[in-house]
Amino acid sequence: MGMETFMEGLGIALQPINIMWVIIGGFLGTVVGMLPGLGPATAVAVLIPVTFGMNPVSAIILMTSIYYGAMYGGSRSSILLNTPGDGSAIAATFDGYPMAQKGQAGQAMAMSAVASFIGGIIAVIGFIFLAEPLASFALKFGPAEYFLLMLLTLSAIVSLSVGRMIKGFLAMFLGLLLSTVGIDTQTGVYRFTMGITHLSEGIDFLIVIIGVYAIGEVLYNYLTIDKEKKEKKKVGKIWFSKEQWKRSLGPILRSGPVGFVIGVLPGAGGSIASMISYSTEKQISKKPEEFGKGAIEGLAAPESANNAASVGAMIPLLTMGIPGSGTTAVMLGALIMLGVKPGPLLFENDPTMVWSIINSMFVGNIALVIINILLVGLLVKILDTPAKILYPIIVLLAFIGTYTLSYSAVDFFLLLIFGLFGLMLKVMDFPIAPLVLALIVGNEMEQNFRMAILSSNGSLGIFFDSTISIVLIVLTILSLFYPILAKALKKKEKNKEISKTV
Repeated sequence: MGMETFMEGLGIALQPINIMWVIIGGFLGTVVGMLPGLGPATAVAVLIPVTFGMNPVSAIILMTSIYYGAMYGGSRSSILLNTPGDGSAIAATFDGYPMAQKGQAGQAMAMSAVASFIGGIIAVIGFIFLAEPLASFALKFGPAEYFLLMLLTLSAIVSLSVGRMIKGFLAMFLGLLLSTVGIDTQTGVYRFTMGITHLSEGIDFLIVIIGVYAIGEVLYNYLTIDKEKKEKKKVGKIWFSKEQWKRSLGPILRSGPVGFVIGVLPGAGGSIASMISYSTEKQISKKPEEFGKGAIEGLAAPESANNAASVGAMIPLLTMGIPGSGTTAVMLGALIMLGVKPGPLLFENDPTMVWSIINSMFVGNIALVIINILLVGLLVKILDTPAKILYPIIVLLAFIGTYTLSYSAVDFFLLLIFGLFGLMLKVMDFPIAPLVLALIVGNEMEQNFRMAILSSNGSLGIFFDSTISIVLIVLTILSLFYPILAKALKKKEKNKEISKTV
């Protein structure tokens, strides 16, 4: 693929019609990403009929811009309402929502847009140079490696609960238990469905996210509704300060490549990328105690990672025909319907199409950062809405989002149950993220563990067979014990300083 093909692809990406699709797709993705339960996969699926009859390149450009537009949008509701648009936006609630409560919603959303933009650009550059080598690296991941990657993610998120790690582990185990509900795909046995046919497909993690975050948050805040009315929150500036930029630049530049590599691994996706980047930044930070209380770098890092992961997920789709996420699985079906066959031959047979898509990602990220920064001033006005109006709207959106998942009234009951469960977790000071992440990765984790054991005739040695496995095991152990050791060392240093002054 020479410079000639690159320039030809750039010319196609910059055609007015394709720029129009990028802007439309990016805007729609951002709006859909904000709505609870309606993630990028839903947005792409709903708009597939629009692509029929379209030029295949324009159709892919539209779908990819919806995809990473939703990645931008998911954090809007995380920051403003503590309600993630989908799983990859959960990490944005950790510091984004506390910033909004401090009157820094504008700064949080501006930083989120810029971090997503930089993460996306880093990933697109990575795509240009590393698409084929990374695709072959991803093929080295077998069931054992995938299981250990998910174990690392869970240990990283539990390690964030320093001071309440037992509660973190309990929340994680509850999430893993919930992930076992439904038909066991390997044996066909019904597990914990209580005779409810609807539960045979398992509990959709989006219902849990909407329940524990949106409904749980509304119930928790309902008691202080009058107090909030008196103490009106300030919206603050709609752009971040130089100091906030200095604190965020390093985490953004570190998290982009991490998110990109994780995005390349089929099935890993933005949730794992954002959680690992958040955990890493907290562990290497000089001020880890500020994380979870409105540290801007705690928002910038996962935002950079999850947008980079969405670009990374396009690599296994285009180079091997393997979807790297739920959204790219929907896109794969759409591409086949359009007569495009993703795989190694696509790069040889139609390099212009590949380079058009890559260049459209550059254009898309520029368009999206402009759209999202322009929307900041409008969106922060949500915080000015009186609580007695805002909370019923959140509940209504939560019910609409839940109903669109499978059009079943059973989901309403599940939503209310998880809303009350979220309230209970909040009152008892349990971390919610380990529960939700465990539910998201639990089923895949179980299936990969069982496939690994079956392929090794019951031997656990398979988890120590490859270099990748050993590296993942070491990282898992380090992620669990590093925060405890760091805390102990700080305490020791503090005691030394006290003894010197005495």
